[in-house]
Amino acid sequence: MKNALITGGTKGLGKAIAKVFALHNYNLILTYLNDDESALHTKQELEQFDIKVTIIKSDVSDEQEVIKLLDNIKSSFQTIDVLINNAGISIDTTLEDKTVDNFKKILDTNLIGPFLTSKYIGKYMYNQGYGEIINISSTNAIDTYYQESLDYDASKAGLNSLTLNFANIYAPLVKVNAIACGWINTDMNKNMSQEFKDKEISKILLNRFAEPEEIANVVYFLTTKEASYINGSIIRVDGGVRR
Repeated sequence: MKNALITGGTKGLGKAIAKVFALHNYNLILTYLNDDESALHTKQELEQFDIKVTIIKSDVSDEQEVIKLLDNIKSSFQTIDVLINNAGISIDTTLEDKTVDNFKKILDTNLIGPFLTSKYIGKYMYNQGYGEIINISSTNAIDTYYQESLDYDASKAGLNSLTLNFANIYAPLVKVNAIACGWINTDMNKNMSQEFKDKEISKILLNRFAEPEEIANVVYFLTTKEASYINGSIIRVDGGVRR
């Protein structure tokens, strides 16, 4: 059986990705930062697929914790086939209310975390001779900018750059790609007003937000032999946005 590491893998999009990989007989290592109860529930739910599920409380923006995470994985799984950098946060406020501390917090989670996991775990995959890294980015990094999310947008633009750099660094043994997601029906968006949602939906050719499973299926596709020639790519999955 193959092994997949998913950061932020116990809730939302991360959990949907984990379910798709469980359906394809991957053992799972899921990191999370908060909410032990939810993480345990996800572990129990996924174990019904008759796979090994390990949940690890880890701050992937902390270098020593990522090194410890890798040591933990090596002792329990020996190999890592797929790394999915999914953990991410946003703190939407007006420009006047944005603080340096919050900006740094977003960069730590959305950019420093993937840098560290790609540096240490990606290098481990390179040394084993194979692997896949998939970064969960956003169309906010490309052309759907929001003033309230300028810090989030910047972090995802950095993640796209990171994707292309690591694709060069680890070629040809480890493939590195990113998915630039549009709007997804997750808890991250639950506090948006219906008026704002309707406005955003009107811009989407498919006239709706994505379901997490639809993004998860694209993530899994990138690990299949059918996607064997896709590398160093930022793949847009947004339902089609009117321009």
